[in-house]
Amino acid sequence: MELSVVIPTFGRPQQVAACVRRLAQQSLDPSRYEVLVGIDGGAENAQDAREAEAAIREAWPSARARQLTIVPCPKSGQAAVRNELLEIATGATLVFLNDDMLPGETLLEHHLTAQRAAAAERAPALIVGAAPWVVPDDDSLFDRLVRETSMVFFYDRMDEALAEGTAGADHDWGFRHAWLLNLSVPAALLREAGGFSVFPATYGYEDDEFAFRCRELFGTRVLYRPDAVAHHDHRLTPTDYLERERRLGFAAWGFAGQAPGCARAMFGRDIRCEDELAYSRAFVERERAGADRLRSAFLDLAEMPVDSLPSAAHPAGLPLARALAQQHLLLKRWEWRRGLLDAAGAGTALKSALTHAE
Repeated sequence: MELSVVIPTFGRPQQVAACVRRLAQQSLDPSRYEVLVGIDGGAENAQDAREAEAAIREAWPSARARQLTIVPCPKSGQAAVRNELLEIATGATLVFLNDDMLPGETLLEHHLTAQRAAAAERAPALIVGAAPWVVPDDDSLFDRLVRETSMVFFYDRMDEALAEGTAGADHDWGFRHAWLLNLSVPAALLREAGGFSVFPATYGYEDDEFAFRCRELFGTRVLYRPDAVAHHDHRLTPTDYLERERRLGFAAWGFAGQAPGCARAMFGRDIRCEDELAYSRAFVERERAGADRLRSAFLDLAEMPVDSLPSAAHPAGLPLARALAQQHLLLKRWEWRRGLLDAAGAGTALKSALTHAE
């Protein structure tokens, strides 16, 4: 195989089946790629594993069954599942997808072309593909803000820079842009780097840390190829969005303890030091009332019609959308710091318990 597609999945059998169905329809010759799906928690929950496997196999041509491998894995998070699939991947190039992605028919061809070009330059690269959000039927202003601004990812800024000519095809976007929802990497590079780190909280940061490690070890670049398209079929509500920020703050504590160099490069400071925790405590207390006031208006965005602002094609449309997204930053930071403090408290309690046990 020239290429292996690696997909961890958990609790979304229909979505991963839709992803696999699109992978079966690629423009790339079917004999050149395989698809590996790891069912997180499938080793413990046989019923969930059977349900997911049945949906996946129904979406894949039976005549190509040998090119599809499904592995029930212990419940350990996406990074651990990806590492387990890495052990059996045969492709020289690996394409990582989340289970809620809908690949365009030329996705794999574009990733393979980009990786070959990087190899020809003797400059291995992580290739990030485009991941536009699926537009829901009952589209809202909040959905539009997620799609058009950097509330979650930075694709809007990357596309804008390419369109304006301030960044070219060989621009290195840096480790913070290496999102595993649509990314390819030479298999040998990933194996030499030691695979993905598994952090205490298994949500977030393993992609950033892997890209950072590759940069430090090999000088690896992160390149963006917008033609490698997979649509992101994952609708966030305002409540989901705030919980995501809290979870990222919580995960940051263990991430910074295990990968301090990467964490310092990402956050610009030691988020585990006492001064930083003291600042977070003061911030959460000081801004609690302001965060609560913002919360009500933020949650209402899901009920506002999508045309509450001029369209993105209007000269004022995108600037207004970005300005509206900026208004919630205090609430976003408040949730993140609350998560960090929650994790720091749990870490302190665990450390105390271990000390007493000794």
